[in-house]
Amino acid sequence: MKTILIDDEPLARSLLAELLEDEKDIEIVASCNDGFEGMKAIQEHQPDLIFLDIQMPKITGFELLELLDNPPKVIFTTAYDEYAIKAFEVNALDYLLKPVNPERLQKALEKVRHQIRQPQPTQEHEAKNLQLPEQSQRIVVKDGGHIKIIPLPEVLYIEAADDYVKVTTADKYYLKHQRMAHFEANLPGHQFVRVHRSYIVNVQHIHKVELYEKENYCVILRNGAKIPVSRSGYAKLKAVLGI
Repeated sequence: MKTILIDDEPLARSLLAELLEDEKDIEIVASCNDGFEGMKAIQEHQPDLIFLDIQMPKITGFELLELLDNPPKVIFTTAYDEYAIKAFEVNALDYLLKPVNPERLQKALEKVRHQIRQPQPTQEHEAKNLQLPEQSQRIVVKDGGHIKIIPLPEVLYIEAADDYVKVTTADKYYLKHQRMAHFEANLPGHQFVRVHRSYIVNVQHIHKVELYEKENYCVILRNGAKIPVSRSGYAKLKAVLGI
């Protein structure tokens, strides 16, 4: 199994690599210091398995997984047991606390081997409440071959686009393989409102709310963009804006 280690602690990567040395079916093809390096390595090597830290500089382990269209098998490694349930909710095969216990590692590897022998259908989960504190103020997207971190104040609106969403800023929009329900659940409710089944709007960029035909409204943003507002969306918008 082609394997990549992604962890911002060199000692943790070194110790894990040492534990994996005797595993004849494991080939470590890359060892990465952060999520940016990890993303590049995954694209280059197409690994079967990644050992992934959760709290890292630049982007978190959860954010890295969000950027992968076809993620490999994942075993999370972290010093914080508070993320255990969250790890399994994003389809990680296992979760190891650092420093990694050799016996516990063997159990995790057996899960991987069992999954390879008897693959299970992928289950999709809405990633509700899977964010770390730093994630609550940004959206991470792929922009060509690069990773871009968009601060929430720069997001004008989010629009549904089949299996993707369009995250629109003043300069351009970015496609992200994610569901609208994820953003509705995780974005700050006082700042972002789902005004329509296909649109979530940043209220900080609203110029005015306008009636354009009987009982139908639209939001006009400061950049001139017009966003349709459903009846239920109008009620939510009024509550947030206090009108």
